Amino acid sequence: MKYLIMVLQIGTLFLFNYIGQLIQSCFSLFIPGSLIGMLLLFSLLSLQVIPITWLQSGVDWLLKDIPFFFIPVTVGVVQYINFFYGKGSLLVLLVIISTFFVIGITGLITDQLLKKGEAAHD
Repeated sequence: MKYLIMVLQIGTLFLFNYIGQLIQSCFSLFIPGSLIGMLLLFSLLSLQVIPITWLQSGVDWLLKDIPFFFIPVTVGVVQYINFFYGKGSLLVLLVIISTFFVIGITGLITDQLLKKGEAAHD
């Protein structure tokens, strides 16, 4: 029963992805459909129209196994290794620097939100 619930929860995530793609194609928007679906899901979760418990175990399973979703990207990079010779190596440096920048900004924002949440509970 637990696995059926997880499949339904993951199916719900795919449904929001499909709805976002449908909205994108119907209105010829420049924003990707997957992003529209994610924003729609985020809005419904924020407004508590959909309780997080309806999706929690499926999302937890996907997050637990997220490194497996990066294997195709890694294989793609290895397949085009010739691109990284010469100036392509600057791209690697840029990716590393931007990754640390994103991690730092995310950490600062999370820290501020946690402090704000603790202050609200006091």
